[in-house]
Amino acid sequence: MAAAGILPHSIGPYVSLMVAGFVIGILGHMFRARWLVAVGIILIFLAALALPLALNVTTDQPQPPGPLPDPY
Repeated sequence: MAAAGILPHSIGPYVSLMVAGFVIGILGHMFRARWLVAVGIILIFLAALALPLALNVTTDQPQPPGPLPDPY
């Protein structure tokens, strides 16, 4: 799908977005700005759940399964 090409396939951008969310949230607490805290929480949520979920939903091929155990 076209949307899957936009999203990054490595973990680096998601970790960077999460760290930025924590930094912005901490700054919001330091300056007592609720909107900065809210922006930080939204960035953490996007990095931890929404963007990886969107990446998994929009990719065409599922991940290959691991090796199957030998039953005998």
